[in-house]
This record gives sequence, structure tokens and C-alpha cells, in this order.
Amino acid sequence: MNVDFTALPATLDILHLTLGALSLLLIFLLLVKARPRQLPVAAEPAKPVEAPKPVQAPVQPALKTHSPDAALQLLSLLQQEARFIDFLNEDLKGFSDAEIGAVARVVHEGGKKTLQQYFTLAPVRSEDEETRITLPEGFNAAEVRVTGNVVGQPPFTGTLVHRGWRVTGVNLPKLADGHDARILVPAEVEL
Repeated sequence: MNVDFTALPATLDILHLTLGALSLLLIFLLLVKARPRQLPVAAEPAKPVEAPKPVQAPVQPALKTHSPDAALQLLSLLQQEARFIDFLNEDLKGFSDAEIGAVARVVHEGGKKTLQQYFTLAPVRSEDEETRITLPEGFNAAEVRVTGNVVGQPPFTGTLVHRGWRVTGVNLPKLADGHDARILVPAEVEL
């Protein structure tokens, strides 16, 4: 995908800044929910072979529930480095586009620093954007979203619009026992 950076506006409006910030938060929440948990495997003694049991109706898998601590921790880190929560909660109606743009630069740089420090990211697809690719039968729909006029069955041939992102590593700081992750940033009192 070729982007002409000279065509971008010189100032950023609050809608696009808010959408960008919310996108980062939603991506993180999706990644936290999609992260597989590894459970310890205990060795079991060999069991004698039993007669087959009658076939039962399939059981619907239970939905996973996760502790929100990792998401809250990331939100706290984004606040510390990028003043993310302060920015989103600020009423920007009285500020000029230049003032909002200056603050957006702080949010962008701090958010980028946080992502780079605590996450290892890689593209889902290795091809260049705007190239033609073919998705074979049985492609992973969690990795590739097919859009446009989707008719019939795979293989599908189309243009790669976005390579996608996947997390290949997470290195969030360890939380101490008893730490209240709901306190994203403590209140400050100057004496």
C-alpha cells in the first residue's frame, strides 16, 4: 500500500485521535482474550482399555473468562507513558487544532514506546500490501478477513489491503500480590 504522507492534513482532529487511541486499546483487549493459557500437564498412569461408551450429543464449549488485570495494566502503562486516559477524558472543544496536534504527538510517541517495550509485533501476512494473493481452501479465517464481493467457496484471489498484526511476544511487568490493578494511576497530592 503506497501512502502519500504529503497529502495528510497538517493538524489532527479529535475524532481521528480518539479512534486511533480506541483502536490500540481494542487491539490489546482482543490480544489478551486470544492469548492461549498453558496449563501444566501431569503424567497419568496407563489406564486399562474400556468398552466404548454410547455416543452423546456434542457439548457446547464453555466461553472463557479472563481476569482484566492485563488489560488494566496496559491501560495504566499507556497513561504513564502517553497520558492516554487524560487525553481521552479532556474536553477539547476550547483548544485549537495546533494545540490538539501537539498533545496528540505526546500520546502517539508514548503509546508507540509502550507497544515497543511490552509487545513484539509481526505482520500476519508477509506479502506487500496491494499485491494479489490467493487464499486456499481451509485458510485461517481468524488471520484473514475476506471483504468485498465474497461469493462461492475458496480458493479466493484478491488484493491484500492490510497485512494485519499479530503479537509474537508479551512482556508485561509482573504484578505484586495484592496489587489493585483497578487503580490505573494514583491520585497525586503535592505538599
